[in-house]
Amino acid sequence: MSRFIDRVTLHVSAGKGGNGCASVHREKFKPLGGPDGGNGGRGGAVILEVDPNVHTLLDFHFQQHAKATNGKQGMGGNRDGANGDDLVLKVPDGTVVLDRDGTILADLIGVGSRFDAASGGRGGLGNASLASKARKAPGFALLGEAGEERDLVLELKSVADVGLVGFPSAGKSSLVSVLSAAKPKIADYPFTTLVPNLGVVSAGDTTFTVADVPGLIPGASEGRGLGLDFLRHLERCAVLAHVVDCATLEPGRDPISDVDALEAELAAYTPALKGDAGLGDLADRPRIVILNKIDVPEAAELAEMVTPDFEARGWPVYSISTASREGLRPLTFALAGLVLDYREAHPPAAPKRQVIRPVPVDQSSFSVIADPGEPGGFIVRGPRPERWVAQTQFDNDEAVGYLADRLARLGVEDELVKQGAEPGCSVTIGDVSFEWEPQTPAGVDLTRTGRGTDARLDQVDRIGAAERKHARRVRRGLEDDPGTDAR
Repeated sequence: MSRFIDRVTLHVSAGKGGNGCASVHREKFKPLGGPDGGNGGRGGAVILEVDPNVHTLLDFHFQQHAKATNGKQGMGGNRDGANGDDLVLKVPDGTVVLDRDGTILADLIGVGSRFDAASGGRGGLGNASLASKARKAPGFALLGEAGEERDLVLELKSVADVGLVGFPSAGKSSLVSVLSAAKPKIADYPFTTLVPNLGVVSAGDTTFTVADVPGLIPGASEGRGLGLDFLRHLERCAVLAHVVDCATLEPGRDPISDVDALEAELAAYTPALKGDAGLGDLADRPRIVILNKIDVPEAAELAEMVTPDFEARGWPVYSISTASREGLRPLTFALAGLVLDYREAHPPAAPKRQVIRPVPVDQSSFSVIADPGEPGGFIVRGPRPERWVAQTQFDNDEAVGYLADRLARLGVEDELVKQGAEPGCSVTIGDVSFEWEPQTPAGVDLTRTGRGTDARLDQVDRIGAAERKHARRVRRGLEDDPGTDAR
């Protein structure tokens, strides 16, 4: 049996960008033909899209993790890596996307509506794109950026014109079954309905939808019964209809007290979509009172008795019987009239033009603050320094020198001096901490050295590429270790 799930937590992870390629063109009679490393591909994004064939969030209840594919690495011959495939997740109409703090990120209404849940990481540049007048043949490439990861809460709020509210066993499901072709579960015990039921009703030229919300009880807005879980399905309803059981035998129950109790719960509930699409509090929605089960003689007398009290509040009152179908036709046209009046008073907003605001490429904002966990240390924060550090191959001296040049041009070195940074102090950027060496002349003209090396870093106690290559050859037995005697 299928299950109705209307609230889930979804963990989305976009794809990582592919690494750039460090390659030198090789061709017969052209030993060093210049850099030809391609760029890495963009990581795939995670996108939520409204699909008319999806009616519940059940799929995400069993599969709460969604990850897009990574971008491919660049290759030699100026071949860029392939982009990762976007992961499109189908959601039902009326899905609201929230973050962990409850802030609404998107309200997906209408077939085809989309929301970028997580953006894919950008691919790293290959050495062909990093070549410049100073670095004619870079021996390094940039790493791809990590994809965005976030936790989202998806809530389904039914898109219905009329919301039926009432105590358990008031006859709401029966009313939906006789007004439309929907076939909800109907039984003679409380809380038979555990999920909202939607039905499509036609009255003349007007077609509208009716939502049967599971039975509410006093305290529903505070979590009692099923109310707190399903009150949100009333947020988009244009009309609220009180379905009253006039034949109940429970002590202390009567139509007026039932309606007053539910009105108190509706007033206490604060819609999350208040202010969006012209929606306000539930107390502001048009009301109609439906006195049910008048096929019972005592119920018919009670309905006739309480009708003047509800009419005094300015609410239309209709007495019906879902068993004998008495009074259903006038009720159907009355609901259609209320829906039309609401639609005329709240016309659909014109679709908004999509505005794309790309992040400026010359955004140079950053900050340098004292490191609370390291005496005399500093933390550099900013989108560009943190992204540059994440793209750097720290086992390549030339890549480290390139990073130093970028930070110097941005002004990080000057700001550290102003903040009183001392040589050898700890500087943290992103997830990387290193000892600051102001003697390294970043930003000056480069001295041409071997690929993968930087002469400015010779003073740093770091094993260079040539030493690593020699040690590797010694391990393979291709060269003699100068520290040993071959005899």
